[in-house]
Amino acid sequence: MKTLIYSLTLVYALSLTSCKTNNSKTTSPESTVMVYLNSKSGSSAVGEVKFQQIKGLVYMSAKLEGLDPGVHAFHLHEKADCSSDDGKSTGGHWNPTAQPHGKWGAQEGYHRGDVGNFTADEAGRGSIEFSTAEWCLTCDDPNKNILGKAIIVHQGIDDYRTQPTGDAGGRVSCGGIIK
Repeated sequence: MKTLIYSLTLVYALSLTSCKTNNSKTTSPESTVMVYLNSKSGSSAVGEVKFQQIKGLVYMSAKLEGLDPGVHAFHLHEKADCSSDDGKSTGGHWNPTAQPHGKWGAQEGYHRGDVGNFTADEAGRGSIEFSTAEWCLTCDDPNKNILGKAIIVHQGIDDYRTQPTGDAGGRVSCGGIIK
């Protein structure tokens, strides 16, 4: 009888462990991409950005340093080509749905690359976090897939009005979103 109780207890414990393992898989990323940003336009701005796709959402977390203190724009651009000294080899803002430039979520429209602004502190460090279902890392939808695009950090603030760029100034840091 003790052997039967022990066996049943062991089976029950293993089933709980199995459930825990399966539940933890549902929160693990389906895909992760790390992007390292290099300085452009004579700046010393560098950083790293982590993208994770989990259950249809893409989460972005960026940490930057070497910036001038103040507000900077953060955009996704058309091409993961950071070869030019000024970052212009990335093309314009990523805008697969042909919308006007604007603040993310604006009824008037916005580019899928119009992430927004963040503030660098007095030491030149800043961070920005963002999540959306309008991006993907593992799909075939050209209106959502951000692989092959670039991250650009701009010298200035995005005013969310000026077309097509937001008048955010020079491109001070660049990194390609590639696997």
